[in-house]
Amino acid sequence: MATCETCGNDFEQAFEVRMPDGSGHTFDSFECAITRLAPTCAHCRCRIIGHGVHTTEAVYCCAHCARSSADPLGSVLTDSAPAAGAS
Repeated sequence: MATCETCGNDFEQAFEVRMPDGSGHTFDSFECAITRLAPTCAHCRCRIIGHGVHTTEAVYCCAHCARSSADPLGSVLTDSAPAAGAS
C-alpha cells in the first residue's frame, strides 16, 4: 500500500502523478491530488481545475476573475487555445 502525501491515508488503491520534471506524488483520491497540485486563483483563491486564464502577472480560474484583478496598465489575457476562427 502507499501513503497519500496530502492526508496521510495508507490506501491500497493509491495512485501516483508524475510531473514533467520526473518527480512523483502519491495520492489516495483526486481531491487530495487537486489540493496539493492545482494552482490557486489569484482573485477568488479557488483551486483551478481546468486550464485557467493567464495574464502577464498571474493565473485565474476564469476571465471574470482575471478582469477583476487585471493590471490597470494593460495586462493581456491569454488562453491556451485560439479563439474560434483564428488561425
